[in-house]
Amino acid sequence: MNTRASVSSRTSWRYAIGFAFAALLCAVLLGGLSAWFLGSVAIAGLSATAFTFNFHVPGALVRLFAVGRTAARYGERLLGHKAALSDQVMHRVRLFSAMAAAPAVRKAGWQLGDQARLTDYLDDVEDLDYARLRADLPALTLAAGTVVALAATALIAPLALAPIAVILIAILLAGARMAKAGAMAWENARSMRRNGARRLGAAMASAVPLQAEGAWQAQCGEALQAFSLAERRMLDLRRLQSGFDALTSVPGPAAALSVFGAAWLAGARSEALLVPVFLAFAWIALGESTNGASRLLVAALRRRTALAEIGRWIDAGSVAEPGAPSATRPAMLSHSALQRRAPDGRAIGAPIALRLKAGHPTILVGESGSGKTSLLKQIAGWIGDDVMIADTGMLSAEARRAATMFCPHDAAILADTVRANLFAPGRADAELWDALAAMELDGRIRQAGGLDGWIGQEALSLGEAQRLNLARAWLSDRPVVALDEPTEHLGDEQGRRILQRLLHHLRDRIVVLSSHRVGALPDATTMEL
Repeated sequence: MNTRASVSSRTSWRYAIGFAFAALLCAVLLGGLSAWFLGSVAIAGLSATAFTFNFHVPGALVRLFAVGRTAARYGERLLGHKAALSDQVMHRVRLFSAMAAAPAVRKAGWQLGDQARLTDYLDDVEDLDYARLRADLPALTLAAGTVVALAATALIAPLALAPIAVILIAILLAGARMAKAGAMAWENARSMRRNGARRLGAAMASAVPLQAEGAWQAQCGEALQAFSLAERRMLDLRRLQSGFDALTSVPGPAAALSVFGAAWLAGARSEALLVPVFLAFAWIALGESTNGASRLLVAALRRRTALAEIGRWIDAGSVAEPGAPSATRPAMLSHSALQRRAPDGRAIGAPIALRLKAGHPTILVGESGSGKTSLLKQIAGWIGDDVMIADTGMLSAEARRAATMFCPHDAAILADTVRANLFAPGRADAELWDALAAMELDGRIRQAGGLDGWIGQEALSLGEAQRLNLARAWLSDRPVVALDEPTEHLGDEQGRRILQRLLHHLRDRIVVLSSHRVGALPDATTMEL
């Protein structure tokens, strides 16, 4: 089936290219013949030549080329879009076939389960397919037409080549400049949109606690500001396009004037001017095909960005997987006067002394709304820009983010396999099953189809999702582990068993957790908030 579709697509592309060349040829012949026809009529005037002049043949050819141009353009559009859509369908079929056979996409890791990344991937596939229609096909016909026109100019009016060459070089330089600036604007807009979508999604998912903290409006405002900045970058790109399109409207008329002027200076008069006039108006017709030339460059730069993006996130080696080991492994983390902060950056209470040690879990306790989760995020480097002291040196917020495994209390389950949801792509199956067994989840996962069984947020209960989240912490290699309400949605006895088992497994790490229901734990330090 794929072979037949591929053959059909290639056939459609060949016909589309043929129609594109036919449309350009008809447009050039129509422009040149119309000018030649009008010039011949003007020369014939009311002389005796007018009585012998055959108006019917050139008139019929004008109508033929006009109809041919229209028909060829429709043929190019129909077959070109059919070929592009066929290619897109084949790409998507291959993608979803790979997703259906989950083990085949292990290289892509957890990201195929991320809906935002999946949407970006499909958009990139569309950019790749349509760049062939929007950029390659018009550029091919335009380049061929320009080469033929330059060759004809060299034979008929060689003096016109100098100004035409200057104009074409100026357009090439302007195109290179626009391609560079446009690529930057497009990548910035794409990054800002993704950042805004991520921020807005996170705000929507945490609407209740953010409203309780008074940070809801600020979080939403930051997300919408990212979208606004993205639109400004797109406006910059459109301004670049308008300037380039204005420049590309010059070559046709300028080349026509150059050809006519060169022929006149060479001494061509009366009937001798008919051929140069034909060529001059052929240049005008060719110049019409450059209208909107900026779209060719935009399609090309979108394809380049799409190729780079797909290569970046499909290549497992180039994307940092969650749970990747950190370069530094501190055994102690402290701050003598840490100013606690809310998600919106405002200060909470008085500064506190914080000292976290490996092998001695720290339990943050306090009423709901006391800032336990915010402090965990601050320790993990997700709030504020505090620098903390470790036995390995000073750790900035960015360094702590790289060294910390943060487990939120509401676990996010990706629409992917259990294996991908454990965020441990380098671990052996036996290690994954050991983690699931320690979290008392192995039986449920076997029922779901094993490690390669497909799950989603709705497939697990809140307690099962929480235990899967704790299995991620079990499998993490990061030296700092932050657990937000780790026994949430678990029964008292089961929660105590699982947490003691997990803390024993993480006894060589710095562990800090928040809770309002965890009792005494061996070697643990309790901090009241």
